[in-house]
Amino acid sequence: MSSESLNPSGLMPLTAVEARALGCLIEKQTTTPETYPLTLNALVLACNQKTSREPVLNLSPGQVGQALRSLEGRGLARLVMGSRADRWEHRADKGLELVAAQVVLISLLLLRGPQTVNELLTRSNRMHDFEDAEQLQHNLERLISRELVCQLPRQPGQREDRYMHLLGEPADLQAAMEARVSESSRPVVSAQQDSRLDALEARIAALEERLAQLE
Repeated sequence: MSSESLNPSGLMPLTAVEARALGCLIEKQTTTPETYPLTLNALVLACNQKTSREPVLNLSPGQVGQALRSLEGRGLARLVMGSRADRWEHRADKGLELVAAQVVLISLLLLRGPQTVNELLTRSNRMHDFEDAEQLQHNLERLISRELVCQLPRQPGQREDRYMHLLGEPADLQAAMEARVSESSRPVVSAQQDSRLDALEARIAALEERLAQLE
C-alpha cells in the first residue's frame, strides 16, 4: 500500500501529536471518568505514557497545547473553562459522526497502531463492552465504509488481518504500517498475557493521573 493511497477520506490529516492527543482524550473519558475532562498537564502525561502507546513519545506541554488548539479548530476537541484549571474534552463523536463503539476503536488505533480484531477486543474491555468479535468486526466495517479505517494486507507469518486508522498524515501512517509489519516475526503474546499487561498499564496510568492532579 503506497502512502498516496492513505487517508482517502478527505479529512485534513492529523499530525502524530494531534492523533496522540485525540486518542488519549477518548481513552481517559472511558477509563478514568473521575479525572475527565483533562487538564493540559494530565493530557501530557497520558500522551507520554510508556504503556499502551505505540510509538512511545516525549511531548512537551507546548506541543500538546498546540495540537489541542488545532483539534479545537476542527471540531474534534473543546476547551472547558474551570475555576481551578482549564480542561479539555474530545468531540470525536460529533466531529466524525461516530457512535460510542466506533469512537473507542478509533482511539485504540490512534494510540497503538495497526491491530487485529482479537487485539482490539482484548484492549477495548475497559472502554466498551463489545458482545463478541463479530460485533467489533461490524463496527470496523462501518469505519471502513467511511474511509476512516482500512484493512491491511496480511503479511507472511501473520495469521490474522490487521486494521489501521486513516486519520493521520500519509507518511506517519506508512511508518506505522511498516513498523507493525517488522514485528510480525516476534513471539505472539496470548490474549491472557495481553489482558494482564493492559490491567497493569491501567494501574500505572491511574497513578500518573493522580500525580497530575496533585501538580
